[in-house]
Parts: sequence; C-alpha cells; structure tokens
Amino acid sequence: MKTICLTFHVHQPLRLKRYRFFDIGSDHYYYDDFATEDTIRGVAERTYLPANALLAGLIKEFKGKFRVAFAISGLALEQMEIYEPEVIDQFKELAQTGCVEFLATPHDYSLASLNDPEEFERQVKAHSEKIELLFGQQPKVFCNTELLYSDDIAPQVLAMGFKAMLMEGAKHVLGWRSPNYLYASASAPKLRLLTRNRKFCDDISYRFSSYDWDEYPLVADKFVRWLVDTPKEEQVINLFLNYDVLGSLQPASTGIFDFFKAIPRFALAQGITFSTPSEVASRMKPAQELAVPHPCSWAGADKDISPWLGNVLQNEAAAKLHAIAEKVRMVTNRRILQDWNNLQAADHFHFMSTKHFSGPSIFSPYDNAYDAFNNYMNVLSDFIDRVHGEFPEGVENEELNSLLTLIQNQEKTIEKLEKQVKKQGKAALKEAS
Repeated sequence: MKTICLTFHVHQPLRLKRYRFFDIGSDHYYYDDFATEDTIRGVAERTYLPANALLAGLIKEFKGKFRVAFAISGLALEQMEIYEPEVIDQFKELAQTGCVEFLATPHDYSLASLNDPEEFERQVKAHSEKIELLFGQQPKVFCNTELLYSDDIAPQVLAMGFKAMLMEGAKHVLGWRSPNYLYASASAPKLRLLTRNRKFCDDISYRFSSYDWDEYPLVADKFVRWLVDTPKEEQVINLFLNYDVLGSLQPASTGIFDFFKAIPRFALAQGITFSTPSEVASRMKPAQELAVPHPCSWAGADKDISPWLGNVLQNEAAAKLHAIAEKVRMVTNRRILQDWNNLQAADHFHFMSTKHFSGPSIFSPYDNAYDAFNNYMNVLSDFIDRVHGEFPEGVENEELNSLLTLIQNQEKTIEKLEKQVKKQGKAALKEAS
C-alpha cells in the first residue's frame, strides 16, 4: 500500500534595513520592521490563514485519514507571534487533531550544521523547546535548513535523539535509485532518511500554472494517477513543499487550493494513505543505506551548498560571522544574542549569490548580490564591534576559550550533580512510602 508523506516548509527571514558604512558605531538596530511586517501579513493573508483552514477541513472531512507535517523555522514562529498570532492559534488547533506533526529545524534557519556543531545543537534544542511550548509536541524527526544533509551531519542529528531526517532526493545522491523508499544513513545507520520526490514537488511548485507545460492543467485525479503508476514496490511518496505554494507562489486564482482539497479524496479512493514522517520512519524498513560524502540541499540545479557558499562574497561573509562565534557564546547581553541569531539566517547569504541574484529579483530585497554583501557586511562590522566591546581590551581568544571551557565543565558538573540529587530524592521518597 502506498502512502503520501506531505510536509510543508514554512520560513520567513527578518529583513535587514539599508545599513550604510557611516551607520557603523552609531546605529545598532539592523532591521526593516515595516518590510518584515508587511511580508508576514501578506503571506498570512494569502497562504497561512486560508491554507490552515483548508487542512483543518480535510482532517475533519476524512476523519483523521488525512495527515500532514510542518517544518516551521523559529524566525517564522517569532514573526507570527508578533504580527499574526491568529496563525499560531490555527497551528495549535491543527496540533490538537493528532493528525499533524511538527518537525525540528535549526531555530534561526542557519548553516551551522556545516561548520559549527555546538551552535547547531543549540539552535535545534531551542527550536524543539519552542515547538513543545507552542504545540505540545516533542519533535521526533529533523528537517535541516534547506534540507542540508551529509554523512557528517547525520551522526549529529542522531545524537540529538531524532529517529529520522528529511533530505533532497538529488540525482547525484540517489543515482539509479528511486526517492520513493525509506533509506538509512550510511554514517548513522539508525537514522532513517526520507528523500524528497523532486519531480512531483516541482510539478506542483513550479509547473502547476504554466501554460507551456505539456501536462497543463494539473488536476488532482491526474496527479494521483501518476502516484498510482509508480512501481508497486515503491511505498512512500515524500512531498516536501514550500507552504507559500498555496496562495503565494501559486495564487488562489490558479486553482491551487481546489487542487489540494481534491487530492485526499482521489488518493484514498485509490488505496493511497497519508502518513507523517515519524509514522513512515516507524512502520517501514529502510531499503538500503545512503552515503552522502558532500553536503546536498534542495536548492538550485546542482542541489548543493553553492546557493549560500558558492562565491567569494558568501564565503567571506560566512567566515567573518563564524570567527566571532566563540566570543558570542560568552556574551550575556540579550540584544547581542538576539542579533547573533538573526544574522545567521541562510537567507542573508543566499541574497549574495551571483548565480541566483546577479540582478534585481522578486525574491531578493537587493538590486544585486554585491548590494546584499555590502549591506550585510556593514551590519556585521557593527555587530562585531559590539561583541568585542563586551570584553576587556587585550584579552586574547585563547584566554577566552580557556575560560569558556572552564564554564562549560562547571555547567556539566552542575547538571550531573542535579541529576544525582533528583535520583536520590526519588529514592528517598520511595523508601518513605
């Protein structure tokens, strides 16, 4: 029996304001609040509010047989809490149905999994806590920023307690294999891998309303027929889509909402079920192990990390940001820590891509990649000065690292002692009873 594993990706970055060289040292607020609010309110009206209502209706109509998952970045959640709390309330209602799973992601939608294991773990933990606080779920499945995955990342994810992870079904990774199976990580065999079916996802995301496409129009019964026609032994169709597809990337006038509304009826009639990622990971056996020595993603034609770290501009900005990480970890100033989180978002580096944004684009707030780089580096220069200002002059990084190690060891000792106290307390209560 085939099953559809449908996951929606939700993310909105904070927009940086035009920050000029002469602002360095005098202006420590980096954000264009008007652009951020305008964007999140617009997307909420076009996508989040009507799409959430649609999904709630489908769950009710099909009595729990329709199931779906969400990977929502921490930055998006924070913006919703400030500007569109109604969307948060809708997500809470969806969580209460028992048919919606929320996945863990890096809270700040960063590239930390590529170069900073400690920061990566901190962000994932922060996001998991946020999901549990808002929706009452402790995430069991992980979805990295932009579906980043490699053999180096997998053991970190498994060590954090996740049983499965989503990744792109890239051709250079799968080769002759189909994405419609559950796989296991070669570097962490206990970690299950759900590979995105790029062809079916792109049919919906990019070709749905294209008059030039030879399959236009795409309607629900045709799409479900394609799923039925996949080889019988291929048991899971992983659809990982930007939530913006509903109403924003594909406007409501294209019929995209009607398309999604009809899919469950046609799928269930053909014996195709719906499952969440954790259900797939628990019920199915992996077909084989996948080895991915080099990081892959779901972006661009090459499905690699070049959209964020593919040119001199991006690498310079990333190196300068990463160089300050150790000092930031010792800072207690909440404003600095919040800026640190926001400045790590992968979007800032994506806007510097000369491959994707050589000129003006509706997807970038900048005129070109160089404008994006200059603006970010001005902001980063001011931020670095503020971080350095938190420490006495003349203190070297080696001294700070030594102090940081001492603090971390003390924290581990305190945590260990607290566990012992709790254990002894439980034992004492047991003896008393």
